[in-house]
Amino acid sequence: MLNLTQRLILGCTILAGLTVWLGVAAHRSLAGTGHGWLAYALPIAAGAVAIATMAAVLMPIRGLARDTRRIAQGNLEHRADVTGRDSFGSIAAELNRLAVRLRDLRESEAGRRQMEFQLSDAVLQSMFEPIIVTDAKGQLLKLNRAATELLGVSAGDRLALNKAQGGEKILRAIKDAVSLQKAVALEDEAALLPMRFGNNERSFRLRTTPMRDSEGRLLGTVTTLEDVTQVQNTDRFKTQFISVASRKLRDPLLQLRRGLYALGKGFAGELTALQAELVAAAGEESQKLDDLMSDLIEVAEIDTGKREMKIENLKPIVILREAVDRYADQACEKRVHIELSAFADLSFIRADRRAVRSIFDNLLTNALRFTSPGGEILVAAQEHKNSVQFTVRDSGRGIEAERLATIFDRFNASSETGTGMGLALVRRLIELQGGQIAVESRLGHGTTFKFTLPVAVVTEVRHPVEVG
Repeated sequence: MLNLTQRLILGCTILAGLTVWLGVAAHRSLAGTGHGWLAYALPIAAGAVAIATMAAVLMPIRGLARDTRRIAQGNLEHRADVTGRDSFGSIAAELNRLAVRLRDLRESEAGRRQMEFQLSDAVLQSMFEPIIVTDAKGQLLKLNRAATELLGVSAGDRLALNKAQGGEKILRAIKDAVSLQKAVALEDEAALLPMRFGNNERSFRLRTTPMRDSEGRLLGTVTTLEDVTQVQNTDRFKTQFISVASRKLRDPLLQLRRGLYALGKGFAGELTALQAELVAAAGEESQKLDDLMSDLIEVAEIDTGKREMKIENLKPIVILREAVDRYADQACEKRVHIELSAFADLSFIRADRRAVRSIFDNLLTNALRFTSPGGEILVAAQEHKNSVQFTVRDSGRGIEAERLATIFDRFNASSETGTGMGLALVRRLIELQGGQIAVESRLGHGTTFKFTLPVAVVTEVRHPVEVG
């Protein structure tokens, strides 16, 4: 429209100039022939025609350009006041119709967005679990009712998480979610967040997810606090029941094993070959049952907090040698070679001796169970920055890929043999001592377990210097 206006102004100016020039030329010719009044009237008429033409053409165009500019700037209530049935009137009518449609579209879009915002806010506020929306630095952006009640009077403060009970864990989870660029949803006991909700102490599980816009730019995080108090109480009751039942069943089992041992040794008389075979099989099954009872009791002690860790400085090479010596005879009987690989000067670790023994017993038992005769088992240790990494690798049949994700769950036996509690116990013991465990395996290529335990802090000791 603006370009058209400029072109019309230029065209009208040229047309007016030509009209005036023709009037002046005609004036000179008529003045020479003696028509004086006509010589003056014709230039005046030419000038009037030029002015009228410019007014009739340029004024509506300038008005339409002005109206178009105001509408383009966002004033959709403005209307062009050019009327008539000519082209200018048609252009003004279409411009007014376009402004009405743009206004209706903007109002409908704004209404839709307002409705979507109200709906999302209503969904957020109606959720039973506390929802905390923060920016990437942990400052509060939005809370639902449950989160507001949880944080109390400090809910209106953007830095409320720095002061709230359990806020440190929430801020750490936000930092991890932002740095890792993925959701953080820990499932172990360390992820539980005790907080006071009203007059009751509740336990929440932390789940934090990065929040991004449609273009992928990081806006902040959304943290959900899942109330697991009832689940935790049920699990605690189940653990206590298992612990009591295991202890009550262990005494009759001990008597049963003693009786089977006595029969196998012939204390009650000589047995036939079939009887001896049955007694030996029953003895092996009772041993598996006793192993299961031991694992259940130890896991229950950990879950209920009765298992006290006696942390001390332990030398890795000594731990590995003791573990290899304990299973040397079994490995020899099965014709499996156990290789030890570790430097003697590795740093001391801070760990519980009984727990470390139980860890290696479970890992080596599994390795021997699934390694065929003629195979190999590697027991190794390597020092890292603040920890020592232990490795138990076997050349057995390996583990299916779909089972690796749940290999450390309870009652998840690697086969029909075993208690199904060993690896769950191993993971709990390692995590209690500040370490981590991982597994790598492929079918036909063996299995490797790697776990870390923290290095003992070296304290500087100053010896007095004798003078003189």
